[in-house]
Amino acid sequence: MKTLKNNNWFLLESEADFEAASKRYEQLKDAEKGTGAHKEKMLLVHLIAQYEKKLWDLPEVDPVEMIKIRMADFGYNATTLAKAYGDKGTISKVLNYKQSLSLTMIRKFSQLLKIPAEWLIREYPLKKVL
Repeated sequence: MKTLKNNNWFLLESEADFEAASKRYEQLKDAEKGTGAHKEKMLLVHLIAQYEKKLWDLPEVDPVEMIKIRMADFGYNATTLAKAYGDKGTISKVLNYKQSLSLTMIRKFSQLLKIPAEWLIREYPLKKVL
């Protein structure tokens, strides 16, 4: 995707395209309705949403499995998640279905692993602790 001097946008095909579109959206987010800037903003919203949909076309699995899949995709391990969250013991419990994800974990893992938060808030069964 390239932008021309008159801000003609094309399909977002890379992370760089996505970043450029997101940056431009931030500049236009308060554009007044009915203006050319507002039309450009609405186009960017569409292009960004389509790129994210393609990026986040994820399989139907529970949140813990999704985390494990994305960890493998990025080459992360439990220690990587613990650095983001701050507690290796809790991460181990979550990855072994002994503890639910907290709201803080959902936020941090959504950002770190590029998983939409709505995928991580799904209910899933825990293993019973004896």
